[in-house]
Amino acid sequence: MDSELFNAIVELRENDVLRLVKEAIESGEDPLAIVERCREAVSVVGDRFAKNEYFLSELFMAAEIFKEAMAILEPELRKHASSDKKIGTVVIGTVSGDVHDVGKNIVISMLRANGFEVYDLGVDVPAEEFVKRVKEVKPDILAMSGLVTISWDSMKQTVEAIKKAGIRDKIKILVGGGTLNEEIAQYVGADAFATLNDGVKLCKKWVGA
Repeated sequence: MDSELFNAIVELRENDVLRLVKEAIESGEDPLAIVERCREAVSVVGDRFAKNEYFLSELFMAAEIFKEAMAILEPELRKHASSDKKIGTVVIGTVSGDVHDVGKNIVISMLRANGFEVYDLGVDVPAEEFVKRVKEVKPDILAMSGLVTISWDSMKQTVEAIKKAGIRDKIKILVGGGTLNEEIAQYVGADAFATLNDGVKLCKKWVGA
């Protein structure tokens, strides 16, 4: 079933994906493992898009299929979470100039499953909107996502706006995305960079969970 689900996502067979996800859950498979397999398959779709083997419509379709799969998986993730109590608050969004949200949505699902309250600002979020929501929500963590290289400067501008608003020392800032690394995190002024696999662990560490 491992490769069957993986291939169904890569080949954009929506009905098969949803059926296989349900079957995997019913068989008692760890929902985190199912999410990881879905993530790997969506990553392959992204690679094919980058190589001009898939078009934008197929990339969007893969994202929609993943979203539907996560709607099935999220209740199972919550059941397997280490705690039902709220352990922290996160404001998250894809920065201005970028509309990619697959990675962001995976992180949101994982954070919620692990006890975080998450405020999703969506995609192409301007710096002032991040500042506004951080002031309103007063989160423990601000997470910014960006896949394209132009997102780096948007992240930097957002961090600078957070500083100007006088609230930088009240939150941790996490960045992630396919083109980022620790060096870029330092450039934009974030506290850290994390992959999809490590992001939740780091957030839990920051809130002492």
